[in-house]
Amino acid sequence: MTLIDASDGLVVPPGEGRTLVTAAQRVTFKVTGEHSRAASSFEVVVPPGFDVGAHRHTRSEELFYVLEGELDVLAFEPRVRTRDNWREWESASGQRCVRATAGTVIVVPPGCPHAFANVTGDPARMFFQASPPPDHERYFEELFEILDSGPAVDHEAIAELRLRYDIEQLTPLRMTPPGAGGGAAAAR
Repeated sequence: MTLIDASDGLVVPPGEGRTLVTAAQRVTFKVTGEHSRAASSFEVVVPPGFDVGAHRHTRSEELFYVLEGELDVLAFEPRVRTRDNWREWESASGQRCVRATAGTVIVVPPGCPHAFANVTGDPARMFFQASPPPDHERYFEELFEILDSGPAVDHEAIAELRLRYDIEQLTPLRMTPPGAGGGAAAAR
């Protein structure tokens, strides 16, 4: 997947790319900062029960394209930011969380709160692009190291990691396996 010449393009066949896997997510790096000055691109499988939590970035712009499945999503500044449940948020213009199905595109400018969660019983798959590179790819690499380091999640290490990579977490990141009820959090 390495570019041979700076003037050459890049073709990444289906199923190719470097993949990172935890119980919380499966991320396949399709285009990294090594290949593009404009954006990093990933394919992300979101398991049932995963909620990234509402968050925002001051420098990054993101694009999400739902390929398969369904996700609850939002991309707006709410009238009131409650700390626990972003699905209850409403914007000044009346926007609320929506159910995104295959073909839905979500564009998130810098500073805009956004979130996604898989509340269904089936995995969802999306294309995700973050600009500028390589912050998100490095964030994923370090996050997966923390999540794979042992059975107990180091919430302090994750909070420090998010600060380093321009992620202001507004509501908790959660991983609640289907049928588990509520409350089993993978990371906050």
